[in-house]
Amino acid sequence: MSRHVAIVTDSTAYLPQRTMERHDITAVPVTVVLGGRALEEGTEISARSLAEALQKRQPVTTSRPSPERFAETYRRIAESGATSIVSLHLSSELSGTYDAAVMAAREAPVPVRVVDTGMVAMALGFCALAAAETVDAGGTVDEAVNAAEKRAAGTTAFFYVDTLDYLRRGGRIGAAQALLGSALAVKPLLQLDGGRIELLEKVRTASKAIARLEEIVAESAGHGQVDIAVHHLAAPERADALAGRLRDRVPGLAELHVSEVGAVIGAHTGPGLLGAVVSPRS
Repeated sequence: MSRHVAIVTDSTAYLPQRTMERHDITAVPVTVVLGGRALEEGTEISARSLAEALQKRQPVTTSRPSPERFAETYRRIAESGATSIVSLHLSSELSGTYDAAVMAAREAPVPVRVVDTGMVAMALGFCALAAAETVDAGGTVDEAVNAAEKRAAGTTAFFYVDTLDYLRRGGRIGAAQALLGSALAVKPLLQLDGGRIELLEKVRTASKAIARLEEIVAESAGHGQVDIAVHHLAAPERADALAGRLRDRVPGLAELHVSEVGAVIGAHTGPGLLGAVVSPRS
């Protein structure tokens, strides 16, 4: 399907494949480096392979897509008939993906609006979906960007991790915070705040931390119409259980997505991750 305004995001949006196909959303893959090999998220490395590598303490790093990868994507979309592109990406505080997209946009054959959503995972996915739905309804580039930015402004993301060590290794959280968590043997709850991953609360046990995560998500959801995504890495039972409880607790729940995060987010959070994205519809 071709249309005048095309929507591009990156592989960390973790949108269901059927949703991307229905709304004609293109995802540029972010790179995971495992054992010295550069692998594209979503096609060349699975979440399961990543979790196994992390459990074996194999070194795993991530890398932004190259500007050339973005340029190739923009050219292909333009050749399919699009006359402009909205390119929405994960927080520039967490990755150089946005910068690579900006570099490629300068040479693109059609105008490209690159947006730093300040989000990640389905928090980014909901932004891309808002932009795509606006375009589907005949909206302009400006209207699509406004819809994505409005969605981002209202969206919150919370995460439980078994340890802060993976975030410390990747430079996504301060060493002092990580060491404090290890020294006190606490289980951390994290929040995406200002495009950065920040320590929200410290809880004594995993069960109490997950119960607290549920409370925070339910409070954040309120009573209006809201979409929620539950993410995990190598913890499907935790994710399904949390999703089931949220179905009962959130009166305005519109859509609930449950998915395993990909290799890029998983490399920085480690196995056992349990996250929830809360995104009000208005």
